[in-house]
Amino acid sequence: MTTTYAALLRGINVGGHRKLPMARLRTLLTGLGHTGVTTYLQSGNAVFTAGHGDEESLALEVSRAIEEQLGFAVDVLVRDHAYLTAVRDACPFPADELEGRHLHVTYFSAPVDTERYAEIDPAAYLPEDFRLGERALYLYAPDGLGRSKLAEQLARPRRTKGLIATTRNWNTVVKLAELTAP
Repeated sequence: MTTTYAALLRGINVGGHRKLPMARLRTLLTGLGHTGVTTYLQSGNAVFTAGHGDEESLALEVSRAIEEQLGFAVDVLVRDHAYLTAVRDACPFPADELEGRHLHVTYFSAPVDTERYAEIDPAAYLPEDFRLGERALYLYAPDGLGRSKLAEQLARPRRTKGLIATTRNWNTVVKLAELTAP
């Protein structure tokens, strides 16, 4: 039985560092025996079908292959269609009414409890807002992620310690759910 997954690579092709052309990523995934390999944008989103493994083992496999073949470490999350669709469908914000560039999802490698974020006073950042989901954090940042003071607080190392965390805007969240559909 095969499953279609999305690989979410963290921190590649940003500011000229850790360059990984998408053609090279497609070749790497195909070389690992995966089929139906496609990429989306230049920011480290790949879709592939695998006949073996699970999310964790596949993420480790991709991460190790990148380090072995390209010489630098990259954090990788792998998620299947059911999870990506569940995250999209569970959005606590009115996604259909918002611009996709104002809404973001941070995917986590493990469940996150509210204690990590308990000291943040959401009222201090309005109209920005956030909510936790299943191994995900939803962020509404109407002035953009780059200008968001709340995003800065949410991404502090003490809050993400022990986790792989990578963020995608809502347009990408929706597209990855579509691309992984059977």
